[in-house]
Amino acid sequence: MKKHTLLFIGLIALAFNTKAQDGFEGYLLADNNDRSKLIEAYITPAMKGLIYSMNSGWYHTAKVHKPFGFDIAIGLNASLVPEEDEMFTLSGLTSINAGSITAATVAGSEDVTPVTTVNFVESGVPFSTTFNAPGGVKESLPLSAVPAPAVQISLGLPAKFEVSLRLVPKVGSDDVKGSLFGIGLKKEITSWFGPMEKTPLHVSLLAAYTNMTVDYEIESSGDVSTQNGLAEFKLNAYTVQAIASLNFPIVNLYGGFGYGSGSSTLNMLGDYTLSYGVASRTISDPLTSKFDASGFRTTGGVRLSLGFFKIFGSYTLQEYNTANLGIAFSIR
Repeated sequence: MKKHTLLFIGLIALAFNTKAQDGFEGYLLADNNDRSKLIEAYITPAMKGLIYSMNSGWYHTAKVHKPFGFDIAIGLNASLVPEEDEMFTLSGLTSINAGSITAATVAGSEDVTPVTTVNFVESGVPFSTTFNAPGGVKESLPLSAVPAPAVQISLGLPAKFEVSLRLVPKVGSDDVKGSLFGIGLKKEITSWFGPMEKTPLHVSLLAAYTNMTVDYEIESSGDVSTQNGLAEFKLNAYTVQAIASLNFPIVNLYGGFGYGSGSSTLNMLGDYTLSYGVASRTISDPLTSKFDASGFRTTGGVRLSLGFFKIFGSYTLQEYNTANLGIAFSIR
């Protein structure tokens, strides 16, 4: 079957494939009560994983650049989806006859595609059909994790401030387009602790915000026919952290503790004609869903400094633990 990229933003994307009728839009065949529950359960791990990944990788040292010093960093953040979030149950729904059958979320296995039976009555008309629930994309993701690669530019400012910028203009193809904007501000406060300023230890405060938007064109397939079908994803992520680093000539150790939060929305727009054998029904703008993720986070990392060239990696403990790996070109 023809493959679609659901979320793709150049170098910053979560990219996964869904397969036409076996994609998450197949859940539109459920009744009005179950439709949003099914799609939200399927998509939630991707939304939460993206939020946690977008809040990661903002620093590889607590030491700020001198005024107008800068670095360019290229990194990958990958949030690990807990095993319990790879599946969800189809029980307790009004239009799905599945008993205790479980289906994959987007973070689950591509091989979990149970045959799902839909039966309900609307305005006195019975509707019945079967379809394969969509599988996940675990096998296609790096480290089976939700990735958010990032290119970041950081610039030193007076008064021990440093600003970081992540920016990708709208890019993509005819089927999917996306953009990203992120800004972070770091303030070094090592001087607040007196003699510490003469040691390799540096301490800073960091606040950062990231916004991502993705528009995904939904095409007709199987029992789902659409006109102007579009899925709009909008994600916002925020983090505040206290960070510290021990800056030695070659090997640097860094870490931080703080709080991360974010929200995302999914709007499915357009007109959809759904076929149930001899019967059919049409729905318009069928879904508006919101997803949230938040919690405290603790990060530890190490950086190798080879002159202006840096190699760094870190690991963050949070609801979806996140690994970060990258390189930077730094001029103080």
